[in-house]
Amino acid sequence: MNIVVGYVHTPEGEAALDAAIAQARVSDADLFVISGPDTGDDNAFEISLEQHADALSTRLDGLHVRNVVYPHDPTTDPADEILDRARISGADLIVIGVRRRSPVGKLLLGSTAQRVLLEADAPVLAVKRHPAT
Repeated sequence: MNIVVGYVHTPEGEAALDAAIAQARVSDADLFVISGPDTGDDNAFEISLEQHADALSTRLDGLHVRNVVYPHDPTTDPADEILDRARISGADLIVIGVRRRSPVGKLLLGSTAQRVLLEADAPVLAVKRHPAT
């Protein structure tokens, strides 16, 4: 089984990654991660997309999850990257994080999650952020 997950360091991205890891463990799947930049603290030390992908791969290796992490190509739409990777890998499942948006935001800005949900050939698991503790 192959699982593709779109990951950005946000609460929604962490929830999606956690769900993908759990599913990969249950089904002994390979995990293909499209890794976006760290969008956390603006004052955080900046690293390249490749370094971010390497660090994420090391994290997944430590969890004993077979993985390939692809750094996000900033010249490519994230939805296209996720959909293309899913097709290339023969994904059995795509996992994405979703967040609330205003009706106007949905109308004007489009949504990576919405495109993936509507255009994917594989089933899509849409994951909300973890509840606040």
